[in-house]
Amino acid sequence: MGHSTSRIHHVGHLVENMAEAISLYERLGFVIPPPSCPALPRGEGAEPEPFGAANTHADFPSSFLELATAVKDGDTGSLPADTHLVPLEAPAETLPLLVERIGETSANLAACLDRFQGLHIVMFSSLAIDETAERLTSAGTRHGGVNTVRRPAPEGAKTPTETIRYLEIDGDGPDTTPGTVAEGRVGFVAPLDPDIQGARRLDHPNGALELVEATLCVADSELAAARRRYETYLGLPARQEGPAHLFDLDGATLKLLPHSGLTTALPDEQPPALPAFLSYTVSVRDLALTRDLLRRNGLPVRETPSGDVFVPSDVALGTAVVFRSAA
Repeated sequence: MGHSTSRIHHVGHLVENMAEAISLYERLGFVIPPPSCPALPRGEGAEPEPFGAANTHADFPSSFLELATAVKDGDTGSLPADTHLVPLEAPAETLPLLVERIGETSANLAACLDRFQGLHIVMFSSLAIDETAERLTSAGTRHGGVNTVRRPAPEGAKTPTETIRYLEIDGDGPDTTPGTVAEGRVGFVAPLDPDIQGARRLDHPNGALELVEATLCVADSELAAARRRYETYLGLPARQEGPAHLFDLDGATLKLLPHSGLTTALPDEQPPALPAFLSYTVSVRDLALTRDLLRRNGLPVRETPSGDVFVPSDVALGTAVVFRSAA
């Protein structure tokens, strides 16, 4: 490949109520572990309380689906009882900065949720993230630089700590905040470690194998500008297929879809705002078995003209969840 963008690393579904979202995703047939959330004591000697943002994943070998929510002060009712609280531990001189950064992330999530509940995050896997940062800078695309965070690796991994290196693109609009563009949070992450990812639960009852597509819906008048923007972000050209403009990655696709082409791509779907990440697609082993599982779990199932099946956004908390045969 002539570029460093390898695939979609993960998408992020922002939800109002994490407990409700986990219940939905289990009905969709995904394995979802209990969420994690930073915690801080509200006073000297007090027990740590949830703070910032909570999240959890449905994991695949090379990608994952993220569920995330902003945690409001004093409001823990939207978090499941088994939420894993992670007390913030840092030297006294760095703790305020850490709290500030977590607060900024939570504020960005809350702003996205104020816009609508649904898909707001698409992060791409970069094989050379420092080179990607340099390429974006040279192209005039603002970003926050490469950040490094570490977290405990799952039980069974060969290394005790997972290192995550990422960058977030900054939008140019007057209303965008650092780390966001008009449609949400877009950026790059160094590839997942195969050993660490393999230690996670990857066997989903719905037969899901990988994240293979994300769809961004834009106003027809903004399609050309969105295409140029993502050609700059990804460092590769798009190709046109019907009304859509597609970016072919390694085993995955980013689809830019004009609003006028929506009815033929995802029947009866309408974005609550534009631009908007409208849906994501996962590949499955046996589409017929996946369809049966969804119906048994009381979820409505629709079909696209191309033969994929999907659960509509009005049921799936603001995003259409699409399933595609791996064959």
